Amino acid sequence: MAKLRAAILGYGTVGQGIYRILQDKREELHRSLGLDIEVGAILVNDLEKPRPDTPGVLITDNFDDILAIPGLQVVFEAIVGEEPAYGYLCRAIDKGCHVITANKVMFSRYHIDLHERAKSKGVYIGYEATTAGGVPVIKTLKNLLQVNSVQRIQGILNGTSNYILTSMRTDNSAFDEALRDAQALGYAEADPYNDVSGMDAFHKLMILSALAFEEQPEREEVEVRGIDTITLEDVKRAEQEGLRYRHVAEIVRHPDGRLEASVGPQLVGPDHPLYAIEGVNNAVAVDTNYIGTLTLVGPGAGMYPTASVMVEDYAEIIGKRAGFMISI
Repeated sequence: MAKLRAAILGYGTVGQGIYRILQDKREELHRSLGLDIEVGAILVNDLEKPRPDTPGVLITDNFDDILAIPGLQVVFEAIVGEEPAYGYLCRAIDKGCHVITANKVMFSRYHIDLHERAKSKGVYIGYEATTAGGVPVIKTLKNLLQVNSVQRIQGILNGTSNYILTSMRTDNSAFDEALRDAQALGYAEADPYNDVSGMDAFHKLMILSALAFEEQPEREEVEVRGIDTITLEDVKRAEQEGLRYRHVAEIVRHPDGRLEASVGPQLVGPDHPLYAIEGVNNAVAVDTNYIGTLTLVGPGAGMYPTASVMVEDYAEIIGKRAGFMISI
């Protein structure tokens, strides 16, 4: 039986989820693919930090140790920021490895470059986990684009913001109170800037733009507004009018070919596809020329939603190379 060697970059919440799923699903992947996927090494920042046991797996803070793994086939990247993640993935691709990433900040900027590099080396990139977590929007868009053209994408791409807006409406909570609750529940980071400012949703929208339209708008021309200026009074007034606040990331292809994108709060009514999306859920509504509007809804983050789609990406890659498709 063939053995494939994998490496994980980053061993936080998502990295741990990848490792656990690969262990839990090892026998099933045996049966489905005829392959034994083994984690050879995990890259971390701090070797002294306590972490769950990984018997027989090299824990290292040196990326050269990752590239030195005999028979390395795939790198799962779950670290934060543009660098060193981009440099690591370039080196892994140049070595002939498939790469699977959850890094939306890095991938939103280097999406096209990494794909071109991977194509030149005959390897694949999986990036479902960069956008909307457990919602299979990337796979769905790829399938749609074989026949349909996309005219508009609207999404709730940040579960933290959606939780806060939902809590303000259903629990009569002020913004600060709803944010504290989100932090206590683990939905929001200690520093929630990226979530409530709209920057997290912006990065995800740029990834969807590159896929759906094969280009991105000029980043500095995209208006990005957060939810921190919305008051409880605003929310109550909207509800009296039968409307709800949603933090919407939106991109439109105009008839003249121009792309227009924005991220910010919108008031939506019951006929809007994002009206009923509550709590920490994400949703993406895609307007197409043939099938109309398709809306996908699901959990946007967390250990297992994110990690599972990363492993599914790799299963899909192996299935493509073997000439068949599997699901996990």
